[in-house]
Amino acid sequence: MSRIANKPIVIPNGVEVKIEGNVLKVKGPKGELQQEFLPYVKVEINGNEMNVKPNVEIMKRKSELKKMKMFTGTYWRLFNNMVIGVTQGFKKELEIVGIGYRAQLQGNKLVMNLGYAHPVEMEIPSDVTVEVPSPNRIIVSGIDKQRVGQVAADIRKWRKPNVYSGKGIRYVGEVVRMKEGKKA
Repeated sequence: MSRIANKPIVIPNGVEVKIEGNVLKVKGPKGELQQEFLPYVKVEINGNEMNVKPNVEIMKRKSELKKMKMFTGTYWRLFNNMVIGVTQGFKKELEIVGIGYRAQLQGNKLVMNLGYAHPVEMEIPSDVTVEVPSPNRIIVSGIDKQRVGQVAADIRKWRKPNVYSGKGIRYVGEVVRMKEGKKA
């Protein structure tokens, strides 16, 4: 069983949490998020704390308890990320390594020169913010952790780090293990 789900999720001031059927809605200073959840879990709000527990009322067999406990930990983490997202937000930083590799914003598009014969243009989704403070650094931020990570991964996939030369797009702090090339 996930032991993390035993802890309550603290709801900070200025954050409003509602449960409508099997949908949890979280509204805060940075925006609003909602997450649909399965009936395997029961969500209770007590003052400024939210608890996620297995819903043993719908259990027919003893073997279903393990499945319910698995979902409990998953939904606890999803709901906690929603509360953090509407209060603080999430961000991923990428760095571009390589001679002539650079990025720039042109309106709602991220344009990257990555060694291809043409520049790579990527449309920026409306629910995330992309900043380019320098030509070799990209910052993706937003309130939904999954969307921020997905957009950062979509940018990174255009030129993954090469293990022989080290060129490519990588997360800040990512360690790329370099391989030795062929010997003559």
